[in-house]
Amino acid sequence: MATDAGKTSEVHLVLKGLINVLQDSQKGFADIGDKLKDETLKRYFLAESLKRASFRGELEAELHREGVHDVHETGTTVGTIHRVWGDLKAKLGGDDHGLLDTAEQGEDVAKKAYEEALKQDLPLPIRQVLAEQQAHVITSHDFVRDHRNALAAK
Repeated sequence: MATDAGKTSEVHLVLKGLINVLQDSQKGFADIGDKLKDETLKRYFLAESLKRASFRGELEAELHREGVHDVHETGTTVGTIHRVWGDLKAKLGGDDHGLLDTAEQGEDVAKKAYEEALKQDLPLPIRQVLAEQQAHVITSHDFVRDHRNALAAK
């Protein structure tokens, strides 16, 4: 059986991992939003970037309540590579469809991160926050996917 300290450390690792994914997501939405030609999608992406920052703030607040005060957000290496790839595609003449495809791939990563986090033994208040955030991430993923598919059908 895990000790309280071990369980606390596990919770901290889960939250820090999600914070890094959210950092990637926030940057990705902002970067892609800046490049999109469709103004409605652009506004959605920029708003979603702010939403991911809000999610990060919620998780950082949970860590602060747990006594962790030095949360260093770095994002992930995979997220950085993904954004560079998206930038390259945009510079090579990527259209909104290609940008939405890149965004959906990023959302797949976020969905999986929440899925994995919620498999862990987490305190109920943290589990509730993560479940609410996960529901939003899934809705956002589906929005991006549906708009990408609609552009492909044109």
